[in-house]
Amino acid sequence: MKLIRYGEPGAEKPGLIAPDGMRRCLAAVIDDLAGENLSPDVFARLATLDHEALPVVDQDARWGPPVGRIGTFMCIGLNYADHAAETGAQVPAEPVLFMKSTGAVCGAFDDVIIPPGSQKSDWEVELGVVIGTRASYVSEEHALDHVAGYCVVNDLSERAYQLEGTGQWVKGKSCDTFGPIGPWLVTKDEVPDPQSLGLWLEVDGHRYQNGNTSTMVFGVAHLVSYISRHMTLRPGDVISTGTPPGVGLGQNPQVFLKPGQEMRLGIDRVGEQRQRTVDGATLRKA
Repeated sequence: MKLIRYGEPGAEKPGLIAPDGMRRCLAAVIDDLAGENLSPDVFARLATLDHEALPVVDQDARWGPPVGRIGTFMCIGLNYADHAAETGAQVPAEPVLFMKSTGAVCGAFDDVIIPPGSQKSDWEVELGVVIGTRASYVSEEHALDHVAGYCVVNDLSERAYQLEGTGQWVKGKSCDTFGPIGPWLVTKDEVPDPQSLGLWLEVDGHRYQNGNTSTMVFGVAHLVSYISRHMTLRPGDVISTGTPPGVGLGQNPQVFLKPGQEMRLGIDRVGEQRQRTVDGATLRKA
């Protein structure tokens, strides 16, 4: 299944993509795609519904992030060896963990705000992993049992905030709209092997990133197991698993986002996003 949330920010409703390709409403069945509603039992019940009998959603409605009430937005740094090389970093001996503010979360087609004064806003296409059941000290063998599904994440970064001055990754990753997720949550059964997915990103039609999850340093099962040994993962938590090479920071000369550009990105089997960049300074004055 492809599960969605739609509507204005803060008032999203749950839904799905029916076999006829239409967005259909699930609000009469579940209150949201969040928390315990991401469990295997709930997904099994949703799968038995007559999807084409569900109410049709206004097809012009905003696409919201497909997971609500995200508790932890965990990210993995330098998880592709060739991306580490382009940034001048060593391949890590174990996963590099950092968190992104959940305030950065937005929909797959929402505008991305370039922060006032930003000179080094950058892109990163990543496979997102959504937790469906509580995971604490789980083995790698059973780690994927705790995964509800997958989504596309654009892990945007302001490199000066991240790496210069005091060099705080969370600060450089957490600006408003720096975490587009979606457009849908693809349930785990539709992605039998998360380590064989092509992923790509373009800016204004130029393809900068073109990679495959097969080249991750640490695969999805390892990441879920590793993180669960350091903190409990709960339903609705999201893990953004790292990006392949081709970020703006790694270009020669470096290239960064400016207002008025368009990003397109996607992952095989998982979906595609599109965002327009807008000037945060202008919005702040409005």
